[in-house]
Amino acid sequence: MFDALKRFVAEVAGAEPARPFAEEDYRLAAAALLVHVANADGLCSAAEQSRLRALIEERFGVGESEAAELAALAEQRDRRAIDFYEFTSILKRALDHGGRLKVVEMLWEIAFADGAVHELEENTIWRIAELLDVPSRERIFLRQKVAAKAPTLPQ
Repeated sequence: MFDALKRFVAEVAGAEPARPFAEEDYRLAAAALLVHVANADGLCSAAEQSRLRALIEERFGVGESEAAELAALAEQRDRRAIDFYEFTSILKRALDHGGRLKVVEMLWEIAFADGAVHELEENTIWRIAELLDVPSRERIFLRQKVAAKAPTLPQ
């Protein structure tokens, strides 16, 4: 509702409408990787979908409607993608090492969102981290950090 009000006020004030997420936007590249990890095990649970939207809002500072738009665009980009390089190359150009670590941490948060990490999710994150030049030591540290806070499934 607030997003609609902001757009209305911007239109009345004569401000330019916000540009949609561009193909080279690092946020779109990161979100596409998040979508891929969420779908890696063949099932994107409600918990993963919810965490995906929350991460986009929190980490990219966008509102609910922009997060929904970015998630939808990311899903389209992921479906069209041939490999991860399309996304990781954008992230490597746009982000420093600390920023790339944050992306890997977000990937782990998606993987742990449903309480368990599937081996396909883990393998996907490993491959993405390699392309982002994130060493194994740091990737494993981030996994442990996220695991410590992650929900667990009832046995």
